[in-house]
Amino acid sequence: LCTAMAGCGGTEETSSPATSEETSYSWDELTQDDSETAAVDTSEEVVIDPENMYRSELTNEWIDKSIQDQRPVAIMVDNEKTALDHYGLTQADIVYEVMNSTANGEITRFMAVVKDWEKITRFGSIRSTRPTNFMLAPEYNAILIHDGGPFYIDPYLGNPWIDNLSGGFARIENGKPREFTEYVTTGEIAKRIEANNIDREYNSYYEGAHFQFASKANPVKLESKSDAQACSLVDLPFPHNGSELEYDPASNTYLYYEYGMAHVDPENDNKQLAFTNVIIQSALCEQFDENGYMQFNILNKSGNGWYITGGQAIPITWQKGMDTSPTKYYDSEGKELTLNTGKTYIALVSQTRWGELVLK
Repeated sequence: LCTAMAGCGGTEETSSPATSEETSYSWDELTQDDSETAAVDTSEEVVIDPENMYRSELTNEWIDKSIQDQRPVAIMVDNEKTALDHYGLTQADIVYEVMNSTANGEITRFMAVVKDWEKITRFGSIRSTRPTNFMLAPEYNAILIHDGGPFYIDPYLGNPWIDNLSGGFARIENGKPREFTEYVTTGEIAKRIEANNIDREYNSYYEGAHFQFASKANPVKLESKSDAQACSLVDLPFPHNGSELEYDPASNTYLYYEYGMAHVDPENDNKQLAFTNVIIQSALCEQFDENGYMQFNILNKSGNGWYITGGQAIPITWQKGMDTSPTKYYDSEGKELTLNTGKTYIALVSQTRWGELVLK
């Protein structure tokens, strides 16, 4: 499933499962006219059919009830500038941004958690994973999708709660080096899950819904809290790509920027990546070797953080048990956070960089 890589800044070697052949395509060959891939309108103004819809455990938005028991996937997305544009990320319900290496300007990588993955037409480009992601994906009982990884992930592959699909996804000719050409495309996930005999529905390792949500009719308003502060900009201490989230009052979301540009999704009408909820966690980073391979130590740990929504921010704490245990977030009074309905961005920030985080 995985092989060692030469170095954090170099080309990654991958191994493909015996159940799938790697094939190169042009994007025109993979494009399909499929009305099923249209984005679901989750606004409260649409007519809701409660017999055929339910509120997503990841966003609290109304979605198709037929996938209520379907496990999400967690897709590793390369965040090197050469990998842009990213395709499909606006279809993610939760996006993690996590340092991938202490080398190469402490480059980050995305882990995109997607519930309704059958609507994926093109997602990525995908890249290798790290140990931290094997601690985070099980919180959602998610199937981790990646292309290989360093040998440091080997101990996690044997855990019975880990299901993953490594390598062998479609290669799309885009004029870039090979490591930036692999994407999840239409129908691949379902075929790979079946071929690898992976549970499609939540299994015994699922510990239940991750978050508690407020309704759109009665949203969380942080300004009512004594320790709240105005927050229209989140400037993250990620030196490689300069991640920022800017509050947009019109949509009541935080718009994502990196490399000095708006992060847009060509696969979904060039929508900008946007989040109702932003959570920033401080965590201890452990470097493994001189190549920059590392992990965040988050199992049976706790720490500080921020919860940001609606143009306001409050200090929080977080706590996590074992791999399958959802990370819990608490306000300064010790009450578990209630999130607003919508998508969530979560960043893990090294304790050594925590003082460089800017909220204003």
